[in-house]
Amino acid sequence: MLTKRIIPCLDIKNGRTVKGVNFVDLRDAGDPVELAAKYAQTGADELVFLDISATEEKRKTLADLVLRVAKEINIPFTVGGGISSVEDVDILLKNGADKVSINSSAVKNPQLINDLAAKFGSQCVVVAIDAKQIDGTWKVHLVGGKVPTEINLFDWAKEVEQRGAGEILFTSMDHDGTKGGFANAALAKMSELVNIPVIASGGAGEMQHFSDTFVSGKADAALAASVFHFHEIDIPQLKLKLQQDNIPVRI
Repeated sequence: MLTKRIIPCLDIKNGRTVKGVNFVDLRDAGDPVELAAKYAQTGADELVFLDISATEEKRKTLADLVLRVAKEINIPFTVGGGISSVEDVDILLKNGADKVSINSSAVKNPQLINDLAAKFGSQCVVVAIDAKQIDGTWKVHLVGGKVPTEINLFDWAKEVEQRGAGEILFTSMDHDGTKGGFANAALAKMSELVNIPVIASGGAGEMQHFSDTFVSGKADAALAASVFHFHEIDIPQLKLKLQQDNIPVRI
């Protein structure tokens, strides 16, 4: 059985790590390179860096950050934010990123998923999906959750797999930053619909939430930010708990 992965997420704004609740009310969480090194040393399986206010200017900054991070860590890391072309991805991978995450650009230009998978391989392509429930239906949102669409979460998940995505990073906007647990019913449904790994994001508040999302949510990996950044959950202790719950993890 494949081991379940624990993935700290570093949201980057103006070169700093930040964290909010329901995608707003951001506060500083430290230097991203220092945090990355710490997580790599304390048992994180992978890292995700998301430039949450990416523009052409900031993406150049992000490429520089990737280079600095790659020199400091020895675990895989994914980079996202403002990526809209094969050229953007080429720069980030050459600077040391292992994977890229695309979100709004994939919805606006679904062919981008095909193009990236063809050029770099599906294993490099993570499609991030931000969604919230509207009148009982999960709808995809764009631009850091600010722009609602009529796209159904599960239809989109199936499409991105068909187009060549290697993984899906699903963030429940309803759960993000609330620390009330992951959106396990939606995660389980998604995991049954697709054959690629699904990363759970949004809602981690205590160690039990990770066990729950691996068992009830059928997630392949769990991503969290503030509980790790602000030392509310220790990754080595979390992995020991998961092991006690008979969930396979890399110790």
